[in-house]
Amino acid sequence: MTPTKPSNPGVRRPVDLARAYGLSAQAVRNYERDGVLPLAQRSPSGYRRFTEAHALALGAYLALIPGHGYAAGGEIMRAVNRGEIDTALRVIDRGHALLQRDRETLDAVEAAVPLLVGIEREPQGRSAVPISALAHRLGVRPATLRKWERAGLLQPARDSATRHRLYSPDDVRDAELAHLLRRGGYRLDHIAGVLGQVRDAGGAEPLAASLRQWRHRLTVRGQAMLNGAARLSEYLDSGAGTG
Repeated sequence: MTPTKPSNPGVRRPVDLARAYGLSAQAVRNYERDGVLPLAQRSPSGYRRFTEAHALALGAYLALIPGHGYAAGGEIMRAVNRGEIDTALRVIDRGHALLQRDRETLDAVEAAVPLLVGIEREPQGRSAVPISALAHRLGVRPATLRKWERAGLLQPARDSATRHRLYSPDDVRDAELAHLLRRGGYRLDHIAGVLGQVRDAGGAEPLAASLRQWRHRLTVRGQAMLNGAARLSEYLDSGAGTG
């Protein structure tokens, strides 16, 4: 958000900060109560007196939200207002690490699309296969398939009588794709993300169509993190968190 210029550049009321960012005065009071803004001094009659530092803090918090979310943005600002700059930076680092993980998952999904297209789809009417048959087909041990299941890659049904695992045609497709990606060096958590995208999209073609939008969302998030960092740096340069 870009604030409008206040009518009074000195001491400000809650409504002055609120109006600058299109918020309610109560929202500004709540942000102070929650530690997102530093405590304001009070007039003899008990009214809050906000300053330029509070305006910078509010701008920083609102700029952090698009990239880091409300919870992490609040955690960052509370840490800064307590003078715990390293704590705030750790939260920021964690956000960038999550973004990098999402980028790597997207890379894995993009790599999986041509593999998925190349996998011959089992007819849906075909009977489910047991774990031994699927393991033999892939050339892996049954223990590997159980490990993939624990990691969230596979979701086989169970026989109602024996409780043995039964792999449907979609499960077989997922197992083959997981096997190809593992051979390509991808980690299990990335592969789980790929398979989740495949299931949600309903196959390779719908998935391929959604990748550009997914990439765009990650780019927008990264740019928002840069903007949030710039506004937070401006707030820190004003002397916040140093005393």
